Amino acid sequence: MTMDTQVASLAQAGKYLSFILGGEEYGVEIMKVQEINGLTEVTRVPRMPEYVRGVVNLRGKVIPVIDLRSKFGMEKVEDTEKTCNIVVQIEHNGEVLTMGIVVDDVSEVLNIAGEQIDPAPAFGSGVESDFITGIGKLEENVVILLDINRILGGAELAGLATIDAWSRKGREWS
Repeated sequence: MTMDTQVASLAQAGKYLSFILGGEEYGVEIMKVQEINGLTEVTRVPRMPEYVRGVVNLRGKVIPVIDLRSKFGMEKVEDTEKTCNIVVQIEHNGEVLTMGIVVDDVSEVLNIAGEQIDPAPAFGSGVESDFITGIGKLEENVVILLDINRILGGAELAGLATIDAWSRKGREWS
């Protein structure tokens, strides 16, 4: 099995929540999405990476919030009324963690058939793109399909996982 075949098998037909980031359209599996919220006040946590905006109180549960623009190395822009927080479920070490990802705008739920998905292009060595599971082709639009579990690496996610674990142990905000 070639690398292209392995990557292509990751992006499967199904429903994807599409969102805009830096003028491009991205999609994540709808089954990974818990909810979509407008931006709320984020509490900054010291010594976190720049792409971690902080934490929010989501109905008594503390969840980390990731700025996807920053994580992807995109130009920083001011938040608008369309900027929102997509609450997703991420698998890490056999546990399901709840996190928020800040995006420029949410578009729609797309139903993408298998024949509409191409493997992620090879960008060459030194370019990290394993979080791209495929490219959805819808009419004249292209949607970059993401593996939300791979957006953050293991070591990075481990630090954020402690926030979720802390919240689940009863240290919830009221």
